[in-house]
Amino acid sequence: MKAALLPDRGVVKVAGDDARHFLHGLFSADILKLTAGASRFGALLSPQGKIIADFIVVEAPAKDGGGFFLDIARAAATTLIGKLNLYKLRSRVIVEDLSAILGVMAAWDGAGATGYGLCYADPRLPALGLRMMVPPHLAATAAADLGATLVAASEYEAQRIALGIPQGGLDFLYGDAFPHEADMDQLGGVDFAKGCYVGQEVVSRMEHRGTARTRAVPVRYDGAAPAVGAAVLAGERQVGTMGSAAAGSGLALLRLDRVADALSRGEQLLAGGVPIRPVKPDWARFAFPGDSKAAE
Repeated sequence: MKAALLPDRGVVKVAGDDARHFLHGLFSADILKLTAGASRFGALLSPQGKIIADFIVVEAPAKDGGGFFLDIARAAATTLIGKLNLYKLRSRVIVEDLSAILGVMAAWDGAGATGYGLCYADPRLPALGLRMMVPPHLAATAAADLGATLVAASEYEAQRIALGIPQGGLDFLYGDAFPHEADMDQLGGVDFAKGCYVGQEVVSRMEHRGTARTRAVPVRYDGAAPAVGAAVLAGERQVGTMGSAAAGSGLALLRLDRVADALSRGEQLLAGGVPIRPVKPDWARFAFPGDSKAAE
């Protein structure tokens, strides 16, 4: 088992008598059904349905003080806190940024448990393993308690990328992408049965009409990795943008209809001059150009 402290992740706490219903009315995830120790993947969207911030929400047990803890990209934490404070009005809710005292650690390639920090399963995909919120100085102790080897965050990034799991700020831009484009509909980040939340009408319309033509998808390449943000070209036409990459695997935000057309003509996809090959992840349920598998 491996474990890594993720320096790009922060922690936001939302507590108070109205916290559960307050978050449920805003987030794409069903917070009413969340139980202590369990986790949900979700997002706060703009009224236009674009992702302001995505996160994993976990409810702390009452014996540990309760409240809802958000495992979130540090770069998105300040924006999220501002939006939550704007929405709370007279709700009995307190929003705190705990990123200065709590870090997020991921553990994968094995099973284990630890009494250090708040421990929860990554709800997006079983292969992503566990997550823990711990003070950074206790990361090594928590990893040892798990029976895990503490490794560099780059090893977790390689695991995430190989599994085809998008990350905000690298594989899509906050404020610019819809949940379907970030594959949140495939990874449990949108509850289509829960009813109203901010941006719900737009997201539901995309789901029922099947209008999501752009998605973050896994790609493979040989040799040097393409740069993040490099244009993906098919001939002279741009069909997408390259995201994160490591060890021959990457993610790219692609217009799938344009990619399908290019592949049908036998055109090669180039990201910053590097040939890339889109591959379909095992967890994907959407139509994919060529229907190749991510294991290739």
